[in-house]
Amino acid sequence: MGLFDKFKNIFDTKDKKETKEVAVYDKGLEKTRKEFSSKLNLLTLKHNRIDEEYFEELEEILIMADIGVNTVMDFIDKLRTRVKKENITDANDLKEIIVDEMFIIYVNNEIIVNKLNYAKEGPTVILFVGVNGVGKTTTIGKLANKLANEDKKVMMIAGDTFRAGAVEQLDMWSKRANTKIISRDNADPASVIYDGLKEAKEDKYDVVLIDTAGRLQNKVNLMNELEKINKVIGKIIPNAPHETLLVIDATTGQNGISQAKSFKEITNITGIVLTKLDGTAKGGIVLAIKESVGIPVKYVGFGEKIEDLRVFDIEKYIYGLFKDFVD
Repeated sequence: MGLFDKFKNIFDTKDKKETKEVAVYDKGLEKTRKEFSSKLNLLTLKHNRIDEEYFEELEEILIMADIGVNTVMDFIDKLRTRVKKENITDANDLKEIIVDEMFIIYVNNEIIVNKLNYAKEGPTVILFVGVNGVGKTTTIGKLANKLANEDKKVMMIAGDTFRAGAVEQLDMWSKRANTKIISRDNADPASVIYDGLKEAKEDKYDVVLIDTAGRLQNKVNLMNELEKINKVIGKIIPNAPHETLLVIDATTGQNGISQAKSFKEITNITGIVLTKLDGTAKGGIVLAIKESVGIPVKYVGFGEKIEDLRVFDIEKYIYGLFKDFVD
């Protein structure tokens, strides 16, 4: 039994919550799946036997899905090795192996942790970084709502004090999520964060979500600002931040991977949030990011609604991506 059949058996459940989650991935990956699976199915129909032309066309399909050139090259090499070793000649027999190897690329013999790293005592501090326009503030609002619904006492701190409308946008989300916000216009971000964390500690908040400026043009300035912010956080709450989440817009494709590499150079990223995954036909970026920067995707955004942020699940992702390809 291949991995895909195992996933199918897992998701063939009467558990309403699980069924709903699978449906979210199913719908969210629809654009990618239609484009991706239709091309893979046509490839299988076109080639009765596996030959060099098959591998070349498969390579092109994977690159077009934004899986990333280096990731695709490694993947094709592994596929060639298995085809030779297992003496596979029929393209139909390769379907489940393609799914297996895609899963292996992401997992890479690691224990994948998609859960948040909560502090053993005191507030858990989560710092958000990312360029402007990727949906960072929206993601903070959605996560605040998600955590509040889990009966956590949540505070948001508006550390992006210079972008026009950033504070107002976060304030709007705090009202929607019914959570506390600490903000000051045109103030030093580190001082706003300092005040917020002191209050969070005194009033026994469970989680603090911190927004930051989204500038990447001048890496030195951003590095200095993040270094200062991290020092302030660590001074008030030792060993914090407990998570630094990089928010990336999935529709930007390979540009998103460049952002991940740049931010990894200037601060310690613990996880990635991929927004607007439902808006792209190139959802393979999930695999490319993990392979390129070695950082797990912790959340994915599948829409505009407040509840449209989901904990990333690699099994549901693979199932949603390939359900029209593997019978």
